[in-house]
Amino acid sequence: MNADTNAGTNPLSDTLDLRLTDELIELITAEHAVHDLTGPADARHHSRGTGRPGFPGGPGDFLDGLADWGPVGTDAGPFQLVPVRIERDLRLVTQWMNDPAVAAFWELAGPGAATVDHLRAQLDGDGRSMPCLGVLSGVPMSYWEVYRADLDPVARHYPARPHDTGIHFLIGKVADRGRGLGTLLLRTVADLVLDRRPSCDRVIGEPDLRNTPSTAAFLGAGFRLSGEMELPGKRAALMIRDRALRAVL
Repeated sequence: MNADTNAGTNPLSDTLDLRLTDELIELITAEHAVHDLTGPADARHHSRGTGRPGFPGGPGDFLDGLADWGPVGTDAGPFQLVPVRIERDLRLVTQWMNDPAVAAFWELAGPGAATVDHLRAQLDGDGRSMPCLGVLSGVPMSYWEVYRADLDPVARHYPARPHDTGIHFLIGKVADRGRGLGTLLLRTVADLVLDRRPSCDRVIGEPDLRNTPSTAAFLGAGFRLSGEMELPGKRAALMIRDRALRAVL
């Protein structure tokens, strides 16, 4: 990507920030953890959570208490992100991962071991990525990963900004695909991120360029195509939903 000569004045410039090195990502993560433990006294006294990563008040609450974001209304019914529990949700998520249309891009087909490892790496991590079920009108029907893109290895491949938040998703049932539901829910989740994370100004997607339905869903959900990235295992479209453009896209 070329440098924008107006980067100093353009709030939507994608080249405002440098690509982050591994060392800088680790430094930012460490500083965030120290702030969680040694921040202002009133913040410590009023932050009483479960102590689990990604939950309010827990160490490494990098996603502002995603577990408590709650349901929101959509044209298709009430929708909520519910953090995955392996003992409850493994069978369902494994079933979805074995759908050929999903397996082609997620590469987690087979018995549950691969899916368990994928989920546990996030659930046992420091809270920078949270796997969730998307529950629509009380029915689990999609899988989501909400993650801190600025603290993820993907930050080495695009001009990341502090608090960039990324989204991965899949629609579970074939009957729920191809009728605009993915676009609707993707916009819903992106808006949830911007509403619940005031420090985040951009929501990031990086679908495989070969995955035309996913790329179309991002575009329909108010994301803009900012460029392309060469990531391990795929060439991805860099999709960005800007807080500043919410009202017009």
